[in-house]
Amino acid sequence: MTHPRTDVLVVGGTGVDTIVRVPDLAVPAGDSASVPPVLDHVGHTGNGVALGLHHLGRAVEFIDFLGEDLQGRMILERYEKEGLAFSHLVSPHGTPRGVNLVDDQGRRFSFYDGRHPVDLRLPREFALPFLERARHVHMSIINHNRDLYRDLAGLDATVSTDLHDWDGENPHHLDYALNSDLVFMSAAAVRGRVDEVLAGILERGRAVLAVATDGAAGCRVLERGRDRPRHFPAVVPERPVVDANGAGDAFISGFLHRYLGGAPVAECVLAGAVAGAFTCTTAGTHTAFVDSAGLDRLAAAAADGWPGAPDGGRAERDGQPV
Repeated sequence: MTHPRTDVLVVGGTGVDTIVRVPDLAVPAGDSASVPPVLDHVGHTGNGVALGLHHLGRAVEFIDFLGEDLQGRMILERYEKEGLAFSHLVSPHGTPRGVNLVDDQGRRFSFYDGRHPVDLRLPREFALPFLERARHVHMSIINHNRDLYRDLAGLDATVSTDLHDWDGENPHHLDYALNSDLVFMSAAAVRGRVDEVLAGILERGRAVLAVATDGAAGCRVLERGRDRPRHFPAVVPERPVVDANGAGDAFISGFLHRYLGGAPVAECVLAGAVAGAFTCTTAGTHTAFVDSAGLDRLAAAAADGWPGAPDGGRAERDGQPV
């Protein structure tokens, strides 16, 4: 059977997040505290990128391991409802989980259980057909996909990854950082070293672009051929910020959506900033995503004075004007 070309394949990174709302991220005195209802959401990094791009109208496939458990069934039901093309292999170790504390300002801290053993791998014979029909592949840093970089090196797909709060040194992230064309990360663990870490990614690996996001401070973007990173501001959302869960994943989905349409980097960053800001206005992990029309509208509204976007944030997408 011949399958149509996929815009984006997301490899790994689904699970269930338990969201706990707390007054602040410090542990209070005593041994218990009352909190608002504790809720479970289908989440994790690959999930956010896949669903974000799916809602933007991209042809997306998503592959991963999944447990035969309550959380696995919850994920499959969500993807069936969303119409997201998801294929999986059963993991005897169960479905990954996370517990995310979210304070009154929408800031969060995540505890990820990392239950898959270090030697678990997605089999090549399972993953290769998906890789071969993808225009772009997004690799989550979940370890059981890292061997697939060998196959990606021989294909014409572009590759992205999200290093999250990498410290610039942890070797777990290096395969992803050095073998991807587009590298995203958070600035959270590299205060004062952001420019150095971004430069190291481009100097040592194949990346043509590296992005460090920094919440309300915006982001820094280094492109191959430029001497130093460019700073881009954050976008102020239309509604109050209630939950930062999934903002980085939404940024990547907005960025990739424009990037796949051939837009300039500044417009890709604007789309990412808009998508990330939109996500922060809803409670829970990956509960709401901006669609293509909404992205166009919000990007146009935010484009006044945006660095490097003289056309008001409008770009060609897949060769057609927005």
